[in-house]
Amino acid sequence: MTNLARHLKLTVDDYLTAEDGADSRHEYIDGELYAMTGASDRHGLITLNIASALRPLLRGTPCQLFANDMKVRLHIQNQDIFYYPDLLLSCDQNDRATYYRTHPCLLVEVLSGSTARIDRREKFWAYQTIPSLQEYLLISQTAREVEVYRRARDWAQEIVTEGSIRLDCLDVELGLEAIYEDVPLG
Repeated sequence: MTNLARHLKLTVDDYLTAEDGADSRHEYIDGELYAMTGASDRHGLITLNIASALRPLLRGTPCQLFANDMKVRLHIQNQDIFYYPDLLLSCDQNDRATYYRTHPCLLVEVLSGSTARIDRREKFWAYQTIPSLQEYLLISQTAREVEVYRRARDWAQEIVTEGSIRLDCLDVELGLEAIYEDVPLG
């Protein structure tokens, strides 16, 4: 995900135009593009499992859930940043830009060997600057383990290995059984 695609300073508008319909996706940090890598089968299953579990709960609410292809836009220290979280949930009816969201209440990243360090450090730091964000989940794809970070707990790490995870953003429980359904671990 973090391989430098090319060393060009693109404007935000040029980036959004280039990403629309592109064959590959890129994250954007202050005018520079970083190519996204492909995902494993476990990564895809976990993402789909969470989306499938949450989607029915959103009917009739202002919340919108996106898997893989919706960007989150941040503006930190005069830098524009666009990331592609694995799952993004926004419940703000005014947060409806066509290609990105700015007010998510939940962000989820499925960890891989090539992304874990960035997800735990760079993105975690950046995501904490989003005032609407209530929870950030990091999901292991090799063990039954979810790291939960909550604004209400000053972003202290909780590790969940059994049972369920309380999602304050939706006022629901998300079971690890649902997250890891049909996912071969090991």
